Amino acid sequence: MVANFLAGGAAANVIAAQFDIPVTVVDCGIAHPPRRRDGLIDLSLGGGTADSSTGPAMSPETARKAIAQGRHFACGIESKIVCFGEMGIANTSAAALLAHKLSGISVAELVGRGTGLDDTALSHKQDVLERAAARTGALAPIEALADLGGFEIGTMAGAMVGAGTSNKLVVVDGFIATAAAALARAIEPDCERAFVYAHRSAEHGHRTLLDWLEAEPLLDLDMRLGEGTGALLAVPIIHAALSLFGMASFSQAGVSGAPPIS
Repeated sequence: MVANFLAGGAAANVIAAQFDIPVTVVDCGIAHPPRRRDGLIDLSLGGGTADSSTGPAMSPETARKAIAQGRHFACGIESKIVCFGEMGIANTSAAALLAHKLSGISVAELVGRGTGLDDTALSHKQDVLERAAARTGALAPIEALADLGGFEIGTMAGAMVGAGTSNKLVVVDGFIATAAAALARAIEPDCERAFVYAHRSAEHGHRTLLDWLEAEPLLDLDMRLGEGTGALLAVPIIHAALSLFGMASFSQAGVSGAPPIS
C-alpha cells in the first residue's frame, strides 16, 4: 500500500490530483518498508508497536519523540491548509483505546469493524481491547499514547499541534485522525482553533468521538476509506467558504435600501 501511495495509484493520490494537492507519504514505523523509497519521508520509530493487550505499545521516550518529530515536521510545511490522514494495520484498535483513555467513553462505544470485520471477529476485537484498556487506569495524554499506540497517531498528533500553532488550517480526516486530533488537543488545547473536521465516517466510534469533541464535520458520506480521502474532499468546500470573504456587501453592490421584490 505504501508503494502504491508512492506510485500515485491510491485513492488519496487520485482525489488529490483532481485538486492539485501534493501528497506527502511519511513512514512512522512500517514493519517491512517497500524497496522503492523515493519520496518517502523517514520518521520511523520502529517496525511497528508492541502488543498493547499485554504491555505498553512503546516507551514514554518514543511517545515523546513521536509528538516532537510530528510537530517539527508540520512547522516546516509551506502550505496554509494541511490535510492529515493515515494508513495503518489495525490502527482503529489503537485509536479506539487512545480515545477511551482521553475521553472516558467506554471501549464498547468506540470499537468498530475497521476494514470489515464480521460479528464474531468484532466481538473478539472488543474483548482484546477491553483487556488492553483494563491493564491501566487513568493516564496522562503522553502516557496514554505510550501505553496504547500508535507511532502514526502520535506523529500525526504532534503534526496537528505544529500546524495548528503555526498559522495553518488543519483538516482532520476520519476516526484515526480524529483520535490524533483529540490527543493533540489534550497536549496543546489552543491548537484546536485551527481544526476543521472533514467528515463523519462509517466507523462506529467516530460519531461518538466527534460528539465528545463537540465537533461538527463538513461531510457525512458514510466513508470507510481512510488515507486522508475525506479530508481531501473537504478542501474545495473550505476554499469556497474562504472565497466568500471577497463577496460584495449590499452597500458595495449598490443594492442597499432597494425596495422588496413582489
